[in-house]
Amino acid sequence: MDQKRFRIESDSLGPVQVPADALYGAQTQRAVENFQVSGLKPWYSFIESTAYIKKAAATVNCELGLLDPQIKTAICQAADEILSGKWTDQFVVDPFQAGAGTSHNMNLNEVIANRASQLAQNLKISPNDHVNMAQSTNDVIPTAIRIGCLLRLKELTDQLENLEAALREKAKDFQSILKSGRTHLQDAVPIRLGQEFGAYAEAVRKDIIRIQRAADDLRELGIGGTAVGSGLNAHPEFHERMVRELSRYTGIEFRCSENLFERMQSMADMADFSAALRTSALTLIRIANDFRLLSSGPETGLNEIILPALQPGSSIMPGKINPVMAEMLDMAMFHVIGCDTTISQAVQAGQLELNVMMPVIAHNLFEAQQIMIGSIHAFTDKCVKGIQANSEKAAHWLEANPIIVTALNPLIGYSAGAALVKEAYRRKISIKDLALEKAANGELDNKDSGEKVQESEIEKAFSDLYRMTDGGILS
Repeated sequence: MDQKRFRIESDSLGPVQVPADALYGAQTQRAVENFQVSGLKPWYSFIESTAYIKKAAATVNCELGLLDPQIKTAICQAADEILSGKWTDQFVVDPFQAGAGTSHNMNLNEVIANRASQLAQNLKISPNDHVNMAQSTNDVIPTAIRIGCLLRLKELTDQLENLEAALREKAKDFQSILKSGRTHLQDAVPIRLGQEFGAYAEAVRKDIIRIQRAADDLRELGIGGTAVGSGLNAHPEFHERMVRELSRYTGIEFRCSENLFERMQSMADMADFSAALRTSALTLIRIANDFRLLSSGPETGLNEIILPALQPGSSIMPGKINPVMAEMLDMAMFHVIGCDTTISQAVQAGQLELNVMMPVIAHNLFEAQQIMIGSIHAFTDKCVKGIQANSEKAAHWLEANPIIVTALNPLIGYSAGAALVKEAYRRKISIKDLALEKAANGELDNKDSGEKVQESEIEKAFSDLYRMTDGGILS
């Protein structure tokens, strides 16, 4: 054994070789050796939230007279270093690890204990007896997941709000552009491009509300339940004091739990939060796909909007430009939906007093948030803000759309309108021109009175149709 590269530490199973310069100890090293699965490391949200718990626990236990003030100070200093972004290379346990998250919890306990011992110099601080005092993996991990999600909540909703604002700005810019509506991907009655974009903005706004509503349940914490929810080895005041300290340290308003057993057994609030992220992902996929359709072509597609040209679109076809940001958003949101599927399976896998699938719940929740934050930011800045309308193409497709015959239904009836559509298709003439021609020739009858429809009535019907699209614009 190379004494320069390793040191020997022991746990309840015996001695373990640990890298000489590592702040972690034996239990972390065993996890590193046992779980060589994905090569992934914990998301910083998970590290950060767990460090807050360790800092708060040291503070509370000291206040209760259970922990030496010098040890408390050293633990808090070590935790603060982690919270400042130091020692991230010391958190090395694969997300696919032992159930419940014991390895992650002990990784934090060992790093904080060893660093605190260095800071205190004359004290030997224990990862279990001091850093993990009055705690169990079983209450630390679900609490850390809830805190970690809330730590990045504003970051996520800020990006969604920026997207909403950008879409609303485009809705105003495009308000004057009348275009063909489409249902079933087939021609439909007119709509304004601004109305389409206003609807996108409103859908994003409602997703923000759903996410915030689901996140509220995460504020109820179960720390202090220790192993099964009974609070064994924790002071009777530990839970309430922990909620208070965690609120103070994080700036997030947490709540005490009315039932610590439930907070440790059930991950339903995490499933609900994940489901809200999934719903937002579905909205974003729909918007991205609409952008791809509306910008398709440009010569052989709809080409009603022009997306920013960001990079060459082909290694073989010169001049090709692809809707790369919309494609990126699709892929990112597909991944978020995959995260939610994993979370839902893990949440239902809880048994009796514990859900041992919490590490994969944590990994996928934090990953979903990270992917949403990054992809929405890129999509908003590099795509939505730079969209231009192709008003000429929109007018071209509207003029060619025979379905605007719907405006004549009150005058000539559905059947006569359908006959006009068929003739317009056959003669390759606009429905308005055809209707005016037939009115001039006395070939259109009012469905109610039987009198001949006048050209002025045709003009008014189409004018009313276009005027009706003035409703619904979001300001």
